[in-house]
Amino acid sequence: MGLSKTIFSNPTEFLTREQPDDPVLFFAPMVLQATAKRFLTGFPGLVTYAVKSNPDEMVVANLAAAGIRGYDVASIFEIDLIRRIAPGAAMHYNNPVRSRSEIARAVELGVTSFSVDSHSELTKLHEIVPAGAEIAVRFKLPVNGAAYNFGAKFGATAEKATELLKAAQDMGFVASLTFHPGTQCTDPMAWDAYIRTAARIADDAGVRISRLNVGGGFPSHRLNDVAPELETIFALIDRVAGEAFGEERPDLVCEPGRGLVAESYSLSTQVRAIRDDEHVFLNDGVYGGLAELPLIGIIDRVEVRSPEGEHRTGEGTGRIVFGPTCDSVDRLPGELVLPGDMIEGDHVIFHGLGAYSTATVTRFNGFGNFQIVTVMALH
Repeated sequence: MGLSKTIFSNPTEFLTREQPDDPVLFFAPMVLQATAKRFLTGFPGLVTYAVKSNPDEMVVANLAAAGIRGYDVASIFEIDLIRRIAPGAAMHYNNPVRSRSEIARAVELGVTSFSVDSHSELTKLHEIVPAGAEIAVRFKLPVNGAAYNFGAKFGATAEKATELLKAAQDMGFVASLTFHPGTQCTDPMAWDAYIRTAARIADDAGVRISRLNVGGGFPSHRLNDVAPELETIFALIDRVAGEAFGEERPDLVCEPGRGLVAESYSLSTQVRAIRDDEHVFLNDGVYGGLAELPLIGIIDRVEVRSPEGEHRTGEGTGRIVFGPTCDSVDRLPGELVLPGDMIEGDHVIFHGLGAYSTATVTRFNGFGNFQIVTVMALH
């Protein structure tokens, strides 16, 4: 991906001036910093950024500038990135399965917080990680209100988590708990159930936990008619933590990825063809910046502009939308309502595309040649 060194006022200014043939990701640092401050002001604890959602150095640098002091890292690459861009920041190595060499390297790089969801992985950590480090036991519950299930891969049952929590404390670690309610979680009550279960796990284990990491899952704005209510989620987490733990309430941590970064990027695609007034073909699709859409659903926060910057406002009609590759799975889910006066060569701009877009782009079929452009605003 190339990076434009010129800062434009908005995407339309760039599109009309440069007339790009390839997809363009527009990054608005001011939007990212504003979202970060929303979390820092509203969440009742430590805000850490899940680096996997967008590991671009510009993102990390702007989050650090906004006051983010912690990062959820899942690999040695991400640890090295944070050490370089945000030196001194706290890092939580919360990928629950790591090789011994990865654990040892993380210790060398100063990581002192690890998650675990199995006895075998706890044994590894005990062999390599010095006593006094934090071990956060990750547990899972049935999914409720999320776009997809993180518990299908990670997380111990409440019963096993109780065993692991006691064992971690007995090994001399600082014992904590962590969970992930599932991505794009729009139901605040998911956190209610998890926090109350965490209190029961700690009580059953006879452990006063140091911290409770309430995970990511904070939703981004994907649908015009469904605006995320982050402050409602923050308030619920604060209230329920007090109710569930009482005087033994632990410090709270969250690790948003999508919720922090999504709103700061928009993706501009171009209409390659409209086939028989029925199917729309774009120059990007599910092998590029739109990779997540088949997993968690369409984004309808879309605007269409002509190459001259004219806003298409014709009556909307549902269209089947394909990406540019020759693979038949390169199709957006369902139908996307697009203006009836849209024509070939127009730009279709998807808003809220900062998470899992740059990180998952491929060059399948020779596509995926993106440019990243910095803008003051995205509208």
